Order: sequence, then structure tokens, then C-alpha cells
Amino acid sequence: MVAFYAIAKLTTTKKQNTVEIEVKENNEIISMAGDPTKGKSLSQPCAACHGNDGNSINPIWPKLAGQHSSYIFKQLSNFKSGDRVNAQMTAMVANLSEQDMKDLGAYFESENIKLGFSNPDLIDLGQKIYRAGNKDTGVPACMACHGPTGKGNPSAIYPIIQGQHAEYITTQLKMFKSGERKNDLNAVMRTTASYMTEAEIIAVSEYIQGLRRN
Repeated sequence: MVAFYAIAKLTTTKKQNTVEIEVKENNEIISMAGDPTKGKSLSQPCAACHGNDGNSINPIWPKLAGQHSSYIFKQLSNFKSGDRVNAQMTAMVANLSEQDMKDLGAYFESENIKLGFSNPDLIDLGQKIYRAGNKDTGVPACMACHGPTGKGNPSAIYPIIQGQHAEYITTQLKMFKSGERKNDLNAVMRTTASYMTEAEIIAVSEYIQGLRRN
């Protein structure tokens, strides 16, 4: 398995219906390419929770449509290695090869996410945290890593969060805060969430759910 804690460089490009990923592990470049057509065939078991096109209906499960293939590959690898713990996902990835994971990442990245809407009562606080953070308590602005519209950064393996279910984001932030989830690179999310109040977590999750492309 790829040891992502050792990654120094990762880039993604699309070419001839494949998604090409380069990672650097222990100073050795590993090139990978995912085939979205093969990924679609492999995604059938994923549909029960994540939807046929990666747009889950149940807000406890994340939308995968449009997500960076590099991020999907990392999460699947982490589930298989045990760096990210979830009994259901551990079982799902047990028989996946690294190529299968690349193909799944390529497929879901090729799909379009269906965007959601924010709770209007929480937009003001959510927007403040997302765009400016909370200087008084040390919460950094989410947009510093995820961008003003939540598109993330594939080279740094920062996920697209735009339009993601608020309930799922809230759960993950709370897991980072408690230390239950710890597969974030350099503990960035654990550190960020540790400074956040529950009200800030809920509000920013609602704001992210309603983020638009423009």
C-alpha cells in the first residue's frame, strides 16, 4: 500500500479518459492512472450508500461525485491499511487492489456533484468561519485550504467539500476534534477542529452544503 504520510508530491491530470496520479513515496515517484470506465463497473457495490452516480441521498454518507481522484484513492487506501477506521468501509475495500482504487477514483471524479442548500439561520456564522475563521480562538479560515468555493486542492490532497452533506461534515469535524479520526496529513484537520465550538462546526457545515461553483 502507498504510505501517504511520506508523500512529498502528488499531481493529477486528465488525459485520454484516464486520471493520472503521481505520488512520491520515500523519494521514489509512483505513477498511477485510473480508468473511469472500469471504475464505473467496480462502483456497483458503492451505489447502495453513495448513489449510482456518487450523489448519496442519505446525509450520513458522503457524496463522492466530482471528488478529486487523489483524495478518493487516499481514503480507500487508508481504510484498507487501517489508518482510517470504519468497519463498513474496511469490509468494502478488503478485496480492492490499488488499481481498483485508482479506477474508482477516476470514475467518481468524472461525475457531477448535486449541490445542496444551507440553513439560512446559520449562514452568517458559517460564512464567517469558512472565509475568515475565528482569530480570537485560533480557528483558521477553511477557504485557506479548500478554496473560496470549496474546490479543494488535488496536489495537496485537500478534498472538494462544496455541496457536501452538512450532517456528514459535522460528523467528520467532530471525529477530528475528538481524535477518533486521525488520517489527516500533518494533523491539519485535527488541529483546526480542536479550536472549534460545536456551534461553529454545525454552522460551517451548513454553509459548505450550500456552496456554489461561482
